[in-house]
Order: sequence, then structure tokens, then C-alpha cells
Amino acid sequence: MGAATKAPRGRMDKRQAILAAAFAEFAARGYAQAGVDEVAAAAGVAKATVYNHFGDKETLLREAIAASAEQATAKNLAAVERLVDTGGDLRPVLEDVGLRLIQCYCDEDSWALRRLLYAELAHLPDLLEIVQVRAAERVQRALADRLARLALAGRLGVTDPDAAVEHLSALLTGPLEARARWGTRRLPVKEMREVAAAAVDAFLTLYGRK
Repeated sequence: MGAATKAPRGRMDKRQAILAAAFAEFAARGYAQAGVDEVAAAAGVAKATVYNHFGDKETLLREAIAASAEQATAKNLAAVERLVDTGGDLRPVLEDVGLRLIQCYCDEDSWALRRLLYAELAHLPDLLEIVQVRAAERVQRALADRLARLALAGRLGVTDPDAAVEHLSALLTGPLEARARWGTRRLPVKEMREVAAAAVDAFLTLYGRK
């Protein structure tokens, strides 16, 4: 009984270790230069184990990107869940959520995921679908749902939640690539708060109840 229950967990742990090592290798060296030998060594497994789990290098890249996107999604959804109507001033709540979403966007793994995606899209365009479906769209739907609830409660003048999400997302993330220099500069929290506050101010100018 004990061995039977431990085996699947051990296999899952190996898979996760391989995916983490693969993402780090692909992010650091790109698909063409990344080596399966290096992935196996970093994961602490035999090279054959990597191929047993994933078959080939291209599948490994897809699965590593998908796993990274799932992790990023979990963090973003946790931030969106904080967008609730407390009955008081909505601005501090929006700013708190905005700051947390900015922190997710500026996470080192998030920068690495975007850079890797941009670098490999030309020869593997389906990678965009993986990230879009597993990450971006889920977060957008969750945020649209929260904004719709606030609109129904009379707290926001939102008639099209999907459009409102696009506007809020653009306001939050638009300044970040230039400020963070594509992830090569770590933004201090003070600067993130300033971006969040400016974004919320513009958002409420458009969607706040007059």
C-alpha cells in the first residue's frame, strides 16, 4: 500500500523538477541552444527520464511554458480575488489589486516567460495559444466577473466588463516594460504603487460612478 501510494507522487515530483529545470534552461539560452543534458542534470534525473516524460525537446518546451503560465495564472487569480465590495471607498481596493497584479507582471519568471514566448513564436506560433488560453484569458474572465459584480452593485459605471478589463490592464501594464526595461531593472514597490495609483485614477475617471 505504502509503495503504491508513493510512486505516483515521486513521478509527479520528477516531472515538476524537470519542468522547472527546462523552463530555466530555455529562458536562459533559448530553444535552439538549450540542452536536454543540462535540463536532466539540473533536475537531478537521467536524460532518458526527461524523454520518458516528454518525448522530445519541442514537447518539453511547450510543457515548460504551459507550467509557467499556470503558475503565473494562480498568482494573478489570487490578486483578482481580492477585488470585492467592502462598502467603503473603492479606490484603495482597486489600488491594492492593481499593485498585486503589477507585482505578478514584474515577477522574474513572468518576464522570463514573455521573453521566451516572444523569442520562439516565429517557429512555434501555437505557444501563444497555450499562454493565452491557460493564463491570460482565465485572468481576464475572472477580472471581468469582479468588475461586473461591482457594476451590478452600483459601484462602477461599467457596461462592458471585457472592455473595462482591457482598459484597466493597459493602464496597469502599459508603463511597465519601459520602466522595468524588459525586466532588467527591478522596480521598487514605491514606483509600483505610483503606477497602480495613476492607473486606478484614470480608470475611475472613465468608469467611476459620478
